[in-house]
Amino acid sequence: MLKVGVLGAGHLGKIHLRLLQQSEKYELVGFYDENAEYAEKIAAEFGYQRFDTIAKLIHAVDVVDIVTPTLSHYKCAKVAIKSGKHVFIEKPIATTVEEAEEIIALAQENKVKGQVGHVERFNPAFKAVKNKIENPMFIETHRLAEFNPRGTDVPVVLDLMIHDIDAILSVVNSKVKDVHASGVSVISDSPDIANARLEFENGCVANITSSRISMKNMRKSRFFQKDAYISVDYLDKVCEVVKMKDAPEIPGDFDMILQNAEGVKKQIYYDNPSVEPNNAILDELESFADAINNDTTPVVTLEQATNALRVAYQIIDSMNK
Repeated sequence: MLKVGVLGAGHLGKIHLRLLQQSEKYELVGFYDENAEYAEKIAAEFGYQRFDTIAKLIHAVDVVDIVTPTLSHYKCAKVAIKSGKHVFIEKPIATTVEEAEEIIALAQENKVKGQVGHVERFNPAFKAVKNKIENPMFIETHRLAEFNPRGTDVPVVLDLMIHDIDAILSVVNSKVKDVHASGVSVISDSPDIANARLEFENGCVANITSSRISMKNMRKSRFFQKDAYISVDYLDKVCEVVKMKDAPEIPGDFDMILQNAEGVKKQIYYDNPSVEPNNAILDELESFADAINNDTTPVVTLEQATNALRVAYQIIDSMNK
């Protein structure tokens, strides 16, 4: 079992602490939170060991789980990596691309592993269809959330949209060629609603919409590719795969047949995989333990998370223009 410590015991930090304590792959050593009074309360309520300095916690563990506000990710990661510890960093990896690139360089230099908490990669609905998404040419995503003051310290692109940016980059095997985006600030100083159009070198287009002032929550993606349409509902954890194949000579009574203007007939059929329920946060943390123990590449690498952050800033730059 890997010894792990958590930096930050806020809303998400408490979830990580609970799951790491349950995990059979980690031994939870304790946590550090800069608010001493709050940390005392958490330690008393849940029985976790509280450390009074980051240095003491880092010294006591093999893995540092960084669940602090984004602004301090770089500082925390730098100290942990220089101490030779593996790091799990909540998304986004850092505040700037430059910070993220330095984290990558430090991890390589100190021969430690890093993974970033892009948790939708572990969403059971996405996992169920990921291997069926092959060369998508049009992608549409909607991530709408009811207002929550948590997260409004950063633009909606870094708070919500980055989930979809990462998921899209994980299935499109091509570089982003062009970015067009617009955003509106409604209640925060930074945009609360954003729409971005990503154009890839291979011709794929992704249209991404995010809002944090919606009347209802929605987290859906649709992938269109030759002879297939795939939808993923991250919120309800369901997916749908609609495929087309050449129609049989003599269709059955219940076969769905489409005929185009040239007279070509296609049969529509469903190929819905089963969705295995899971705890996505526990899965991502334990997959990192496996990567360390087996010396394999983490599911969400520091490089991939940096690429998602780079595209997020291209979107923000486009909005500012």
